[in-house]
Amino acid sequence: MRAVVLHGGALTVREIADPVPGTGELLLRVTSTAICASDVHFMDHPELGLNDPTGRSLYAADRDVVLGHEFVGEVIGHGPGCSEQFPVGTKVTSIPIRLVNGGADGARIIGQHPDSPGSFAELVVVSEAIARSVGTGASDDAVALTDAFAVGEFYVRSARLEAGEIPIVIGAGAIGLSAVAALTRRGVEPILVSDYQEDRRALACKEFGAHIAVDPSERSPFDVWREVRTERSLWGPAVVFECVGAPGLIQKIVEEAEMGTRIYCAGGWYTGDSLDITTATRQGATLQFGGGPWPQDWYGTLEAIVNGELDPTPSIGMVVTLDEVPDALALARQSSGPARILVHPNGDHR
Repeated sequence: MRAVVLHGGALTVREIADPVPGTGELLLRVTSTAICASDVHFMDHPELGLNDPTGRSLYAADRDVVLGHEFVGEVIGHGPGCSEQFPVGTKVTSIPIRLVNGGADGARIIGQHPDSPGSFAELVVVSEAIARSVGTGASDDAVALTDAFAVGEFYVRSARLEAGEIPIVIGAGAIGLSAVAALTRRGVEPILVSDYQEDRRALACKEFGAHIAVDPSERSPFDVWREVRTERSLWGPAVVFECVGAPGLIQKIVEEAEMGTRIYCAGGWYTGDSLDITTATRQGATLQFGGGPWPQDWYGTLEAIVNGELDPTPSIGMVVTLDEVPDALALARQSSGPARILVHPNGDHR
C-alpha cells in the first residue's frame, strides 16, 4: 500500500507492505482521515515517544511509523477470531488504539507506534472489540472528525457547568471549536470565544454556536466576560477552556482570572511550561490537564455525528491526497492554517 512514512525524522510517501490483521482485528480501506496537531507534535518532539513510560507510543528513528489516527474506512478483511459483526463493506471507525492481545498486554496508539500503523495510508488495521459501524447517517468526512470533537466533549463534561456560569473558550482552532460545539449541545449561553484570527472567530459563532467573539489583541476576554457577567447580574468565577497550548498562557490566565476560576487545559504542552504556584494559590484556581477523551465521550460524539445532532464538517478547510500530506502537516503547524485538514488516501473524495 501507499502511506505517509516517518523514518529517521523525515517524511516520505511511498509503498510499504500491507498491514496484516491479527486475531480479532479488522482491515480497513481508509476513506477519510484527519490531520491532528498530535501528528505534528509526535514528529517535532520525538523525545516523548522515546521515553513514553506507558508504552502506548514509540518513536524509533530506525523504524517506519505511519502517522494518522482520526479515520473512517471500509472493512475489506478480517483477522482470525473475528465475529460476523462487521461484514466486508461495512463502514467502520474506532478509538485510535490497537489492542495488544485483546488488551491483555496493553495498547498502542494508532499512528504513533511502529507496531500500530496509522491512517495516512490506503489501509489500516483496527481492533474489532472497540470498532463501531457508522451506517449512512453521516459523511465519511464528518465521521473522521469524531476524535477531535470528542476532546471538547470530554473537557466540557468534566467542567460540570452550573447555571449562571459563563464559559470562555481560548482559541478557535480544532479543539476550541470542539469545546464550543460541546457547550452549544448543552444549551449553554452565552459562550465567549477568543482568537486572534477573524475567520476562526466567525466560524465559532456562525457554525458552532458561540455568542460573543473577542479579539485578544484588542481586548482581554476576561474584561468582556466581566461586562457580560455584570449585565446579567451574575457573580462568580469563569470556566475557562484553554485550547491553544502556548507557553506562558496558563500563567496569564491565572493572573487575569477571578478567584476560584476553573481552567481546563486542552491545548497540550509538549515543550513544558511553568506556573507561579503562589499566584495560583492566591487565586484559588483549579486546573485540569489531559486525561481524555474517555470512551463515553468518544462514542457519544460519534453517535451525535451519525444521528445528525453534531456537524463537525464546517471546521474542514482543506482536503488533500496522500502525496500532499507532508505539505499539509507543515501548514498544520501554523496557527493561521485551516482549522481542520482532511486526507483522502484512496483519492475518492466524497
